[in-house]
Amino acid sequence: MKNVIKKYVKIFRRYWFEDIRDDIQNKLRPYFKHRNNDEYENKRMLDDPVYLDRYGYKVYSEADEDGIIAEIFKRIGVTNKKFVDFGAGNGLCSNSHFLLHQGWGGIWIEGSKQQCENIRKRFSFPIQQKRLSVINAFITKDNINDLIGCGDNALNGEIDFLSIDIDGNDYWIWKSITCICPRVVMIEYNAKFPPTFEWIMEYDENHLWDMSDEHGASLKAFELLGRELGYQLVGTSTNGVNAFFVKKDLTANLFPNPATAENLYHSWKGMGIINYVSGHPSKKYIGK
Repeated sequence: MKNVIKKYVKIFRRYWFEDIRDDIQNKLRPYFKHRNNDEYENKRMLDDPVYLDRYGYKVYSEADEDGIIAEIFKRIGVTNKKFVDFGAGNGLCSNSHFLLHQGWGGIWIEGSKQQCENIRKRFSFPIQQKRLSVINAFITKDNINDLIGCGDNALNGEIDFLSIDIDGNDYWIWKSITCICPRVVMIEYNAKFPPTFEWIMEYDENHLWDMSDEHGASLKAFELLGRELGYQLVGTSTNGVNAFFVKKDLTANLFPNPATAENLYHSWKGMGIINYVSGHPSKKYIGK
């Protein structure tokens, strides 16, 4: 009898909370006009081939970034196939892991000593080939150019791809980079803030993300910074995590307009709206 009661209490709580949740969302919708019809917005961007949403897929990226990156370079072409990736973790689930499989090379910068040791074990082949350089350092706006532009595998000038994901000072780091000129930039944005709102985390050299909403910057803030640096916002990942920018002189009519946060924003959706799998989990680099 006790189990039966528990079962029906659980069912009641589930549907009661869903009703309350829906009621709250309906009352808030007028204040968040960009969220008025998420399904319509997602369909709008998926149906129109100029938007990047339909091309997303996951190989080694967090969500659909691998496919979006591929589509961007399909449209603008590649030059030297060089990348710089901040916050690569152990490298396995990173935005440039799949690029290594395609003959790219570059620099990974990671603050954790243990993660760097893991990278050196798991990615020994591209490291021995001198296609991949791993730097163990905590990134600041004062050291970033030295980290990229010095050493045996230093990069300077034009490169194809820059990925920034350090859960904090991302805005300030991008603004401080002068030694390289990436053609494409992917950067994590704080999707908590609606696309009309400009918010930037105060710079803190010692910041460590505490899993709170104090990290990075809103998409609108990045849109404006990109414009200042000569970049155009071209899309966001469907899970509402990463924004993609392309050098303005390369965009022509290849990407959506208007190139604004209001037009290209995705709210945070966990694993996104596209169903996809990427096979068995990765334990080491298996490319050539």
